[in-house]
Amino acid sequence: MSVAIALDGPAGAGKSSIAKRAAKALDFIYVDTGALYRTIGLAATRKGVEPKPSDEVEKLLNEITVDLTFNDKGEQIVLLDGEDVSGLIRTPEASMMASKISAVPSVRAYLLDLQRNMAKSHNVIMDGRDIGTVVLPDANVKIFLTASPEARAQRRYKELCEKGMDVKYEDILNDVITRDYNDTHRQTAPLKPAEGCVMVDTTELDFEQSVEKIISVIKEHCRL
Repeated sequence: MSVAIALDGPAGAGKSSIAKRAAKALDFIYVDTGALYRTIGLAATRKGVEPKPSDEVEKLLNEITVDLTFNDKGEQIVLLDGEDVSGLIRTPEASMMASKISAVPSVRAYLLDLQRNMAKSHNVIMDGRDIGTVVLPDANVKIFLTASPEARAQRRYKELCEKGMDVKYEDILNDVITRDYNDTHRQTAPLKPAEGCVMVDTTELDFEQSVEKIISVIKEHCRL
């Protein structure tokens, strides 16, 4: 029987990088659900579709295909109509579009089965905004990973600077605060800790310490 770990938390909490490392250490599959919403956001941007409930969004969802696959290193690859868009969806603009498009009920419904099927067939660590509350409410372990807005913005700023991108810390912080508000106040599946989840605050932890903490929580609750 497969083991499912639900990892939720706000933007910039390090869910993706921490979950990816923890999954590798535990020999689990890592599923980045945020990448799925970013991909639909990219499709909407390309076609000039506004990220709000509309017939245009419904039409878009009927026209595109979004798939997850993995390379020989176990790294997740996101495909939009067969195109690898894994790199194209990692920008601040894509992040904000993902926040808006993820509030559309039909988009969430479109991706729900894809996410649940992954958990049925693999041992997974799945991260996102509503994994423990909506997608995998019966997950073996539900974790809510967070950190202060300032800490999350600083980490994101450093990451983008290392990629050679010309960004300002103040802009990143404002994006984080705006994203937090949007994610926690939307009508459909708002960001909130799942019932019975383990709260993990990484404000004072570095990356390696955060990974170790998540692995220890999983091992303790799953008896791995």
